Amino acid sequence: MAPQREWFEKDYYKILGVADSATDKEITRAYRKLAKQYHPDANPGSEDRFKEISAAYDVLGDAARRKEYDEVRRMGPVANPFAGGGAGGAGGPGFGATFGSGDLNDLLGNIFGGAGGGRGRAGRHEPAGPRRGDDVDAELHLTFGDAVNGVTTAVNITSDVACATCAGTGAAPGTAPVICASCGGRGVINDNQGLFSFSQPCRACGGTGMRVETPCRTCRGRGVERRARQVKVRIPAGVEDGQRIRIKGRGGVGANGGPPGDLYVVVHTERHRLFGRQGKHLTLTVPVSFPEAALGATVAVPTLDKPVNLKVPAGTRSGRTFRVKGHGVPAASGAGDLLVTVEVAVPQKLSDKEREAIEALASAANGASPRQHLGV
Repeated sequence: MAPQREWFEKDYYKILGVADSATDKEITRAYRKLAKQYHPDANPGSEDRFKEISAAYDVLGDAARRKEYDEVRRMGPVANPFAGGGAGGAGGPGFGATFGSGDLNDLLGNIFGGAGGGRGRAGRHEPAGPRRGDDVDAELHLTFGDAVNGVTTAVNITSDVACATCAGTGAAPGTAPVICASCGGRGVINDNQGLFSFSQPCRACGGTGMRVETPCRTCRGRGVERRARQVKVRIPAGVEDGQRIRIKGRGGVGANGGPPGDLYVVVHTERHRLFGRQGKHLTLTVPVSFPEAALGATVAVPTLDKPVNLKVPAGTRSGRTFRVKGHGVPAASGAGDLLVTVEVAVPQKLSDKEREAIEALASAANGASPRQHLGV
């Protein structure tokens, strides 16, 4: 894959707030934190920041693309084929004084597996050879249950796909592309400059080696058309709100026989009426009466499956949390736990008998105060 202009201009590690030696997990963790903080739904007006964060993760989150990006960074600004002047500055000496930007582009093409990036007549980079398709973003809203248990569903996206009329050839029905006469089907033309010989994409065929003499009317010879489509996706159990899932090869179609891009699905999860969530653990607040907290009791609490019994010891304070193992969110590493916090319920209205009983309890306490340790 050829390096992009942004690779020379932006420090993706700095954007995600990680060191260039960060592990894949550290990069993913940093992205999730920033994506949740700057998602436009949660932070209106942060669209540009969110796109910048997503672009950084698209590169650093992919091992192959990160390796190429690191190679570009090691070469430094001197290798930037998109810069206006040489690396030695305006009119200054340096590497750019020896090699032109077109030559550097050929060198970069050799490094990154291309046939050379060649420039058009107006200094514009022309596509050469196979090109990877665009990555596509989509959003998916899930119920709490589907996010916890996993689900297979579909997302609606609009992206480039192979033209249905010409099956991606770019040629009108009944015709076919022909071998380019200028380059003989090689896609590149050698440019001998004395001691050096450089290859550049054939301008006649755009570096593909084939020419379309009768273009398809639907796609105008491009071989692709933009169309809405549905993509089936499998959402794993335990997905979290704001998590970004990569579906490899389901993005935009590649050009000139290149591989397709990827689909990135951002998941949004609705709240549950009872349960909260802390990673793979579920949280639940259960009210208990004063007698149950003081004397102890066994109370039934709901889970995602069926109710379980929780033993509340005598003398339990309001706000104490109990752990019910294995009743949290399913995960490949093992299900999380259900964290139950008991809350002593204080009645808003008392019957005459309840008031008498509480007054008798207060009298039996013989004036003892739970605030004696405060010294006031």
